[in-house]
Amino acid sequence: MNDDDRALCATTAGLLQAGSVLATWGLVLSLVSGLVLALTGRSLPSAAWTAFAVVALIGLPERYLALRIRLDSALFDGLAKDTIPSPIAMDRALETLGLRRAADGKRALADRVLGARQLLQRHGIAVVAQTVVFAMALAMQDWK
Repeated sequence: MNDDDRALCATTAGLLQAGSVLATWGLVLSLVSGLVLALTGRSLPSAAWTAFAVVALIGLPERYLALRIRLDSALFDGLAKDTIPSPIAMDRALETLGLRRAADGKRALADRVLGARQLLQRHGIAVVAQTVVFAMALAMQDWK
């Protein structure tokens, strides 16, 4: 890999690491919603109960996306620091671990970066959805 590719990998890793704030917020929303349901679920109006349950359920794919982003961040960091010698070597390691299917052709670095950005965007959408539904749940708590 050349210097430009390493810089792109380092920048992508930094962007993905910045997304850890979203991951923390999504986890907090899921945990608080779960606690609210566990501790006060029976006394909540059904609309609020449903909204808190939706926040907790959105937390499941949100956690998966957060895990994938963390993995991708580490992989891009490894490529940038040359601890992973090439994207091809990374693909072979992922195949060995069962995390990637065997690919016929070489995937361009730009496509990998685009995929990582799309993953971060999906994660952001999940966390925004959790936040909106959580706010609605808070607003509906006093409805009887």
